[in-house]
Amino acid sequence: MITVGDIWRDIVKIRTGAPLIHNITNYVVMNTTANALLSIGASPVMAHAVDEVEEMTGLASALVLNIGTLSEPWIEAMFKAAGAARRKKIPVVLDPVGAGATGLRTETARRLVAEGCPSIIRGNGSEILALVEAKGETKGVDSRHAAEAALEAAREISRARGCAVSISGPVDVIVKGGDVIRVANGHPMMPRVTGLGCTATALTGAFAAVNPVPLRAAAHAMAVMGIAGEMAAEKASGPGSFQMRFLDALFVLDEDAIASRLRVESA
Repeated sequence: MITVGDIWRDIVKIRTGAPLIHNITNYVVMNTTANALLSIGASPVMAHAVDEVEEMTGLASALVLNIGTLSEPWIEAMFKAAGAARRKKIPVVLDPVGAGATGLRTETARRLVAEGCPSIIRGNGSEILALVEAKGETKGVDSRHAAEAALEAAREISRARGCAVSISGPVDVIVKGGDVIRVANGHPMMPRVTGLGCTATALTGAFAAVNPVPLRAAAHAMAVMGIAGEMAAEKASGPGSFQMRFLDALFVLDEDAIASRLRVESA
């Protein structure tokens, strides 16, 4: 069961501890995700060079791998960083951006699932489906499948790899083994702002850094994303001002706001 108190305790831990979150992520979202991590209280770093990723991961409390803008050196860096995270026993959060769109993306994502030992995988329905079957097609990096359509695929991955799987959508679905949590927070304007899916992954890294239970860390992150989105939309006039208001909402988020807005269901 996800409670207001549990989410708030994680936020307090993030804000007081400022965990270092090492992101190997894509060019499109670096600024957005770094600012989101700073706004919630975490400390972001984004090091991609093969020669330093292991050392940087050794300093971090969580590692986020995002395959949005792939290249061979970055793929090598991701596997080196994942190895360092495994040795240090820190959580790895994987975002298989665009898996199903091209062979390189799909193959890389599947290898990272198999060899990178992610604690949490976070993606849209099509990306999660693409990790286990050919029909998980994407339109660029956008989903062609709802979160619920990927539920069985998420269960299969979770049971095979022992990780939590977080599927984003109008209602987010988070799976770990036989446990399922649905988070109904959010706003229709959120998909209009590039990088908010990747931001959800980065925030998941922050929550994983302070909460050792991957299912709860993933669900708490998605609840905070959705609630901040609702708060931002109330003051935004469009996607541009929404992005600014979203960062502000992460910064001012308090326990009362969570209590008044949280919509979760556990099964």
